[in-house]
Amino acid sequence: MKTLTPLYTGLLLVSMISPPAVAQTPTRDGYVLDKVVQVSRHGVRPPTASNEKLLTKVTQRQWPTWLVPFGNLTGHGYTGAVEMGRYRGAVLRSAGLIAQGCPEANQVLAHASPLQRTKATAQALLDGMFPGCGLQPTYVSGEQDALFQANEMPFAALDPDKARAQILQALGGSVEAAQKRYAPYEEHLRAVACLPGTDCPYGKHAWALEENAKGRFSIKGLSAGANMGEVFRLEYSQGLPLDKVAFGHARTAAEVSSLMVLTKAKYDFLNDIPYIASRGASELMNQISLQLKQGTALADNAAPGSPPDVPLMLLVAHDTNISYLRTMLGFGWKLGDYIENNIPPVGTLQFERYKEVKTGEYFLRIAFEAQSMDQIRNLTPLNGAQIPLKQDFASSKDCRKTSVGVLCPLKGAMATVDHNIDPTALTPYTW
Repeated sequence: MKTLTPLYTGLLLVSMISPPAVAQTPTRDGYVLDKVVQVSRHGVRPPTASNEKLLTKVTQRQWPTWLVPFGNLTGHGYTGAVEMGRYRGAVLRSAGLIAQGCPEANQVLAHASPLQRTKATAQALLDGMFPGCGLQPTYVSGEQDALFQANEMPFAALDPDKARAQILQALGGSVEAAQKRYAPYEEHLRAVACLPGTDCPYGKHAWALEENAKGRFSIKGLSAGANMGEVFRLEYSQGLPLDKVAFGHARTAAEVSSLMVLTKAKYDFLNDIPYIASRGASELMNQISLQLKQGTALADNAAPGSPPDVPLMLLVAHDTNISYLRTMLGFGWKLGDYIENNIPPVGTLQFERYKEVKTGEYFLRIAFEAQSMDQIRNLTPLNGAQIPLKQDFASSKDCRKTSVGVLCPLKGAMATVDHNIDPTALTPYTW
């Protein structure tokens, strides 16, 4: 069952009878922002309960105490997401996509993964974009939504042999070979996280590729180091005193990122695998595609389960979702002090559709945008002098650089978006 807010119910009714009444503003080189889909990660959270248990076990020491339940969005994380929402709202209003003040019901669709941290982040983004309007996101009841938890659901189950083969290829042939390459980073994390003179278990065991009861893979041994790096980044982003961030071993954003090499390795070996990504995110990518095509010659009006046709679609998800989408697109980024392809709190994969005024042709901009680690830590107001980090993606050979970024003809761009959607990993979806 979907949990529908009054806004959302109104959206379904109004969108059937009237287009959004917003004055569109052409750019200086003649483009009008026509539609936006953005997929954002949740904001700053403490480690999840399972991660906290694992890290305590492997390091044999007490980790910092957080003031909210494990895995939940923090107050600091909420405030950072509000600021990102405020900034994005200002950008979209300046472009004429959304109106000043509160939007009409048919202008915005905000839908979140059904976990507390994603629902609360979606609320924060709406509060930042539309302050005082009382908008609320929608989400399914329970803990699984086919858009965001497909990788845990039977309809997107993996062929274990095919998945294992691609994982082993990414590992360089074997888990043993990969662990040997990453041994210096394990040793460095051991020096950071383990108290001197203690019998700390971390880094003393061989990595092992494991398959769980749901058919999903993990690398035992690597998981601890990967989670450790992510927790250190969350500690810094949360604004914890520097003597508590990575037990006092990371006093700058660059130093935090230097402790995240194994975090990236986990994604390289388990998330950024073409087959696994396609199985895990085809449902999400398909809904994004359906939304971007609506109102154009590419629209499939007979497609079942299409989302309501709105100018602005906000989806609040997890880093796993965005990493899968990134892999399906073939889009890589390096932002500021973050490690390559990192997905920070409230990091956002943006799909922006533009229309060229003089020709009527549609173009697509795909970009990734995120606050810097210090902007999140310091809750820096975003304005002309302080803006988020961003990187554009050229999805085809005939893309062009414009005043709003890299724009690619919609037909070719959508071919890239659609290319790795696995039709056997789709399920009927009801908005």
